[in-house]
Amino acid sequence: MTTSPTTGPADGPTTDPATGRATDRLAEPLTRALGTRSANPLAKLGLRTVGDLLRHYPRRYGDPGTLTDLAGLALGEHVTIVAQVRSATVRRMRNRPGAILEAIVTDGPQQLSLTFFAKSPNALRYHEQRLSPGRLGLFTGVVGFYRGTRQLTHPDYRIIGMDDDAEDAESAVLEASRPIPIYPASASIPSWKIQPAVRTVLDPLREEDVPDPVPGTVREQHGFGTRLEALRDVHEPYDEAQWQRGRDRLRYEEAFVLQAALAQRRARAAAEPATARPPRAPGEPGILADFDAALPFTLTRGQREVGEEVAADLARSRPMQRLLQGEVGSGKTVVALRAMLQVVDAGGQAALLAPTEVLAAQHARTLRALLGPLAEDGFLGGAEHGTRVALLTGSLGATARKEALLDAASGAAGIVVGTHALLSENVQFADLGLVVVDEQHRFGVEQRDALRAKARTSPHLLVMTATPIPRTVAMTVFGDLETSSLTEVPAGRSGITTHVVPAGNAAWTDRTWARVREEVDAGHRAYVVCARIHPDEPGDGASRAGAAGADDFDDVPDFLLEDAADGASDAPAPLRAVLEVAEELRAHPRLAGVSVGALHGQMPPADKDAVMAAFASGEVQVLVSTTVVEVGVDVPEATVMVVHDADRFGISQLHQLRGRVGRGSAPGLCLLVSTAQPGTPAATRVETLARTTDGFELATVDLELRSEGDVLGAAQSGRASSLRLLRVVKDADVIATARADAAAVVAEDPDLTDHPALDRAIHEQLDPEREEFLERA
Repeated sequence: MTTSPTTGPADGPTTDPATGRATDRLAEPLTRALGTRSANPLAKLGLRTVGDLLRHYPRRYGDPGTLTDLAGLALGEHVTIVAQVRSATVRRMRNRPGAILEAIVTDGPQQLSLTFFAKSPNALRYHEQRLSPGRLGLFTGVVGFYRGTRQLTHPDYRIIGMDDDAEDAESAVLEASRPIPIYPASASIPSWKIQPAVRTVLDPLREEDVPDPVPGTVREQHGFGTRLEALRDVHEPYDEAQWQRGRDRLRYEEAFVLQAALAQRRARAAAEPATARPPRAPGEPGILADFDAALPFTLTRGQREVGEEVAADLARSRPMQRLLQGEVGSGKTVVALRAMLQVVDAGGQAALLAPTEVLAAQHARTLRALLGPLAEDGFLGGAEHGTRVALLTGSLGATARKEALLDAASGAAGIVVGTHALLSENVQFADLGLVVVDEQHRFGVEQRDALRAKARTSPHLLVMTATPIPRTVAMTVFGDLETSSLTEVPAGRSGITTHVVPAGNAAWTDRTWARVREEVDAGHRAYVVCARIHPDEPGDGASRAGAAGADDFDDVPDFLLEDAADGASDAPAPLRAVLEVAEELRAHPRLAGVSVGALHGQMPPADKDAVMAAFASGEVQVLVSTTVVEVGVDVPEATVMVVHDADRFGISQLHQLRGRVGRGSAPGLCLLVSTAQPGTPAATRVETLARTTDGFELATVDLELRSEGDVLGAAQSGRASSLRLLRVVKDADVIATARADAAAVVAEDPDLTDHPALDRAIHEQLDPEREEFLERA
């Protein structure tokens, strides 16, 4: 074995002595390592190579002396539990041929039914003998419900001590006393069939077979073992301390690999040349000075501080890479506009990229209103140090589009606002100096690069998000960006009060529309948000019965399936729809004489603009809409929002929606109509919204309620998250330590030439889809 002072054991592939060719044990297909019969069920879990299987870490560990708390089992969930058999009885079915075995397992206070079916009682005697009262076992299946009792139908199981593959009695006792790795599993392969597969591929491995992305010096600094040692700790532990040691090592590794990738990204960005756009000297005339002088309000302390950070970044000859996050209504647009005006003063242009045409048009109107005469350069009444704000969207008419293209190409428009239309080949800029991206997660890396390519040198980048991001998430997902936060709300805003309205409660519902009417009669406006457009659209309220798949119930009598489905589905009511609710409100006695409009994404752009303009002017007093109003739409007269099916939305989306009201001097009111049952995650979401308007607290609760995979792009890429053990909310210290370590390694070796295992881990664990997510997260 060869070693180096920085990487420890050789981190390249080993050599096959028979052929002399390099081998890669971790890339070996499981079909070759285990055989097709064993590998095929694992492939259904996305495990196709030895490396995939070794990174399929146990979800938890069972202790043969500690039973699973059965009270926490959720209907429809695929579970693996440790329980004790209380009884097992075989009987013939009463109303049809065949036999049934019902076993009762318990954790002490709670019990669970196991049900098996067969054509005759004799066919069930095998299970009856194995499921003797008092025996401990692992049982896996989908939790169902039948006649008031939770059950597993045809579960797979392993009796502890009886089914352990040990060569002698002493080994059997030892195996039975060890922690039991319980893996994420499926109906096609239970946890205890994954464990021997892991051992089959893990036991023959040597240190040189397992490249270690954590350099030896870093491991020594923290007292970590090698990657192979950590894998053995988590997959084959003899006690709790061992698997915890392995988890700590692998958790750090995940943080270190991710932070190394972000450190490389920061280094590459810092190395790119950019045109410096310094502010004009104090007292020197310019469009930014004129804008500041004309502002009808005073900037908040946070706006001034962030503005100074941005101004300093723009004055440098390397591209600014900054994330501007802030509460809804905290004044991010003014900060971004002042940055754009600094670039215009320095002879450049700024592009503001928005995710939708509605939001792009809203931004253009807002910027023109804020600038006033400063946005009318070349027109009668235009200011001396003015510019123009051009709008480029796909729905523009030919004449308007031609004029906007000319203004952008000539430089007459210092600010160009648009959607994806800005990325078209025929859109040219005279001197693009700054790109501002609103709601960055709506854009991919290729789209941002296409806009950057329109500049002579790399333009400065300012990313705005109204979704507050906890520190650890910012450190993890936006680790290549400098972060600025606005936490103050400008003076003059009265805040928002939020209440949860129980759906189906007639008194509460009537009061909801009475409050809407009161706000309208006071000269204000109201949003009503629905999750879908048409009432006949397929919603997500369909029955969840049989979620484990029909194949799991081949041997179960039809009558039992029907009963189980009725008991287990607990299907939520169909989602309310925009067109349906708009018609109801037009006929509602509480809203007689009130103008009700509808807005949704399937409308032609011109119609959407017309509806929004009518709502802004007061011609439409109640707007029933999908979440197209979630970001950016600014109607100060809107004071009340009703969100139907609020329990079906995420926390951040509800917070965004709520931020559309209370933007003027009158207080805002948000009414969340919910069917969520107390104690459920859905109820926790809406109750948290009602309790606080602190976006950072809400973001933290949101992360605690949902999986880490969602944070790092699993939902977007359709693949498992690259992070298996690291939790960005709970592991702040691990992330901070790994960030400092990775930055030091990358500073010494930017291309990771001396750290090939780390370079390989970055490319394997952060494939192009995940790297794109890091850019658009």
